[in-house]
This record gives sequence, structure tokens and C-alpha cells, in this order.
Amino acid sequence: MEQTAIKVSKVSKIYKLYDTPAARLKDALGLSRQKNFREHEALNNVDLEIQKGETVGIIGTNGSGKSTLLKIITGVIQQTAGEVEVKGRISALLELGAGFNQEYTGIENVYLQGTMMGFSREEISRKMDAILEFADIGEFVNQPVKTYSSGMFVRLAFAVAINIEPEILIVDEALSVGDVFFQAKCYRKFEEFKELGKTILFVSHDLSSITKYCDRAILLNKGVKVMEGTPKEAVDQFKMALVEQEEQQRRENTSLWNPKETGDKWRNGLSVNPETLEYGDKKAEIIDFAIVDKTGKITNVIEKGELFTVKMKVLFHQDVAEPIFAFTLKNLMGIELTGTNTMLENQTPEPKKKGELQIVSFTQKMVLQGGEYLLSLGCTRYEKEEFKVHHRLYDVCSLGVVSEKNTVGYFDMESVVVLE
Repeated sequence: MEQTAIKVSKVSKIYKLYDTPAARLKDALGLSRQKNFREHEALNNVDLEIQKGETVGIIGTNGSGKSTLLKIITGVIQQTAGEVEVKGRISALLELGAGFNQEYTGIENVYLQGTMMGFSREEISRKMDAILEFADIGEFVNQPVKTYSSGMFVRLAFAVAINIEPEILIVDEALSVGDVFFQAKCYRKFEEFKELGKTILFVSHDLSSITKYCDRAILLNKGVKVMEGTPKEAVDQFKMALVEQEEQQRRENTSLWNPKETGDKWRNGLSVNPETLEYGDKKAEIIDFAIVDKTGKITNVIEKGELFTVKMKVLFHQDVAEPIFAFTLKNLMGIELTGTNTMLENQTPEPKKKGELQIVSFTQKMVLQGGEYLLSLGCTRYEKEEFKVHHRLYDVCSLGVVSEKNTVGYFDMESVVVLE
């Protein structure tokens, strides 16, 4: 154990899930004679050992137990079974600012957080200049944090956590806080920690950061450690786990957008949004759709840099002279990032008669950054100068992009760098 910083032995975590607050209260008071909860196993018999000076990444699909494991290691929650040994002072970037008092000023909260981490007031005072310089929020440090913007709040919380000179740094997606300039400062600090030989445990959905910074990586899936190895090996396994998760969601999703569907539909191969917003006069109707990867497989997961195709099948219930077919991709905040239509692409479909079908395919290279996006589809037209909507499907399904290299912003300009 001399060179071991963190050792996790056969750790499991089981949560009790209650249907009502009353059921939880009865169980807590021992008033219930029967089991009125369900058990959810967030972690199952996980082993993990990290040596001093190592940078180890943990990856996995949503709900795989990553954050639960970090909270157990940092002592935020207790495991149901197993043992955890930690050697060294920990700084954990988990829920930034969770311990801040909204009525206190920024300075007062720095002292509060530092005290909670085990520092004396004198030690915090010696670090204060470095903390405030890193946070860079100016005179707001003397104002109550309830007046802060969300950006200022996380900057101060991050600055406190990162400047206490820990021996072990534990990070859960926290390097994505603030604007791009602050993120760059955070990554520089992260690299400085590595150069100083600090032990780093790092959870991120940004696979490029995992491959860039980590010595090795561990893949969790549904609370079980699937494998550990080089970052590339773990990332490859993670991509396969993503596909399996999508397939599981498809099997479990029994309330798809169109409950009247029969037969072998393209969309049966996708995880479809059961709350898809649709509208239009239905003179033409989008009756099927697909996202197709470079191998021809229908999937919700596309690799960045690869060709993919958005397809739709449209049935015409009335004659339509010049239909326009379109798709758009939005981020989870609803911002339209990209998209096109047949009119913009100078493609004019033949006039359609009642009862005819039209299959439309849009093929392009995926240049969006790794992340989750939403697909929308449409069939419209112009009648003289009036815009008509025949059928639109908003946020009909998700599109996950897997990337080993993310740049700044929403898409990759695929820059070629030359050093002379």
C-alpha cells in the first residue's frame, strides 16, 4: 500500500427507491411491517487501485455508477459493502459550490469551504491571493454569492478546490465550467498537477480529454467494472457500450411517437422520443425515418469525422407540386446548430400525386463535437409566397456523437496545424 493512493475493494452501493415520501418516512421510523421500497444497485463489487502519481480516467454510459464511485471515495456517501482506503489529502471537484452559503460573501465562503476541507484560517489566508487571482471575479468577492451569475459562482468554487494543494485530485466533469478562457486556465492547472506528480482520478464524457491526460482508463457499465486498460482500449469498449445502451432503450421503449405503426419500420432501430412534437396539415406525412452510420447500420450513435445519413420516408395524402424536405440538429438547450433542406441544396423533387411515396437521404460528414443532439424533420412547401407546413417532427430522436478529439465550440473546423 506504500505506493497506492486509492484502493477500492469489492465496493457495492445499493439505494432504496420509494414511491412516496410517506413510504420513506415509515421505513426510516421502522413503522412499516412490509418492504415498501425497490433496491437499485448503483455499484456491484467494484475493485480499483490507483498508484501515487497516476492519472486514471473513469468512463461509462449515463447511470453506470461513475459519480457514485467518486462520492464513495471522497466520503460524501457510504458504500453498502466493501472497503475504501485513501492515502493523501483529497480535493474533489464534484458538485461545485455545494457547501456555499448564499448569504455569505465570496471571501467568507472561501474561508467556509477551506475550513470544511481541514485548513486553518491562517492557511486559507495564505492561499487567498492565489484563489482570488484564479477565480478572477473582481470586486464581486465582497458581495453575497446569491448575487453572482452562475459563471462567477462556479469560477470561485473551482478556484477554492483547485488551489488547496491536494495530493489527490478527483474531478467529475468539472473542467467544463465557465467560458472557454476559464476552461483553458483549468486545463493548464490540471497539466501542472500532472507535472507535479499528483494523483488524479478523472471522470469525463469528453473522450479526447481521457485519451490526452490519462495513463489508463476504467470502464463502468451498469455499476460493474467492465475493463481497465489503455485509454484507447477503454474508449473503444465504451463506444460498444453506448450502442448496447441504445439497443436496450429501443427494447424498453414501448410508447414510440406513432402508436399506430405496424411492420418493419426504420425507426424501430432507433431510440425515439415518445414526446415528439408534431404538427402540419398532413397533406404529406413523414411515416418513417432513420439515422444510418457509415456501415449502413441504423443507430443513434455516430462517430465524429465519419459519414452518416439522415433518411425520411414521406407519404403524400394529397397532390403536392414542389415539396421541400428538411432536417435540423439542435443541442439539448434547443439551439439549432446545423441542418439543410432540398431547396437550399438546389434539389427540386418531382411533383407528387396522392398516394405516392418519397424517400429522401441527406448524407454528410459528422463535424459536431462529442455530445448529445436532437434531430428534427420536416416536409414543407411554398404556395406562391405563402409558406406551408405539411408535417414537422420536432426532437424526434437523439443523436449521440462519440469523439476522441473535441475542439472549442459546437463543431470542428478540422484545422491543419503546421509548426515551422
